[in-house]
Amino acid sequence: MKMHVLSGGRVRMYKHIYVPSSSPEETVELPVACYLFRHAHANVLFDTGCHPNVAANPEARWGEMARDIVPVMPVGDHLLNELGAMDLGPEDIDVVVNSHLHCDHCGCNEFFTRAAFYVHADELEAVRQPRSEGRGYFRADWDHPMPVNELTGETDLLGDGCLTLLPLPGHTPGQIGLLAELPTSGAYLLASDALPMAINLDPSIVPKNNWNAERYLHSLSEIARIGKSGATVLFGHDEKQWGELRGNGGTFE
Repeated sequence: MKMHVLSGGRVRMYKHIYVPSSSPEETVELPVACYLFRHAHANVLFDTGCHPNVAANPEARWGEMARDIVPVMPVGDHLLNELGAMDLGPEDIDVVVNSHLHCDHCGCNEFFTRAAFYVHADELEAVRQPRSEGRGYFRADWDHPMPVNELTGETDLLGDGCLTLLPLPGHTPGQIGLLAELPTSGAYLLASDALPMAINLDPSIVPKNNWNAERYLHSLSEIARIGKSGATVLFGHDEKQWGELRGNGGTFE
C-alpha cells in the first residue's frame, strides 16, 4: 500500500483563529491536504479538498464565508488535477472518507460517483440541521446520491488493519481521523482539523473554530497518545509539514 499526499487547494485565514494570542490582523496561508491510498483491493481517498470553482469565484460557492476563508490557489490547483497527474480519474476511486464535512474537506465529493463514502453519523446529523448551511457547511458539497456509510465508532475500513478510522470529535461533532499502517514507512495518523497545526499540540493553544473545546482537548489527548506509540501525526493545515511532505515527493509506502 502507498500513501500519496495531494493538494486540495489553499486558503488564507486570520491566524488568531488557530493561535488566539495572534494579532487580529495577522493572516496565515493554509494548505488543504488530501490523501490517496493505493491498496491492493481499493483506491481510498481521505478528504476531497476545495471545489475547483472556488479558485475563480469563491463567493458563488461559499457566499459571505469567502471573506474569512479566502481561496488563494491558482485555478487548477485542486484534487481532480492532482489525480489526473497520476493518470487517475474520479471513476478510479473506490472509497472516499470525509474527515468532516466543512467545505475545504469535501468540496470535490460530487465527482466520485462510483465511490462508497464514509462519514461519522454525528457529522451527518449536524450538517443536516438548517442552521448549519453557510457556517462552514454547504449542501452543494455533501448532499449527493452516492451511498454513505455512517460511522459510530472505530472502523477497520478494509478489514485488514491497514486503514483504521477513529472518531476525534471536537472541531466538529463527527470529526474523524485515519490511522494508516504502511509496510515500510510505518504508521501515520491523519488528524485533519482535530489537530490543525503543530503549534496546537500545546493544549493551551486551542483553536477558536471548534464546535466543543472540551471534546477537542479529549481528542487531542488521544492524538498525543497515538503519536507517542510511534505514529507520525499529520496535521490538518500545517505549512511547514506540508512542505516537508511534498518536498519528499509526496509518496510514502
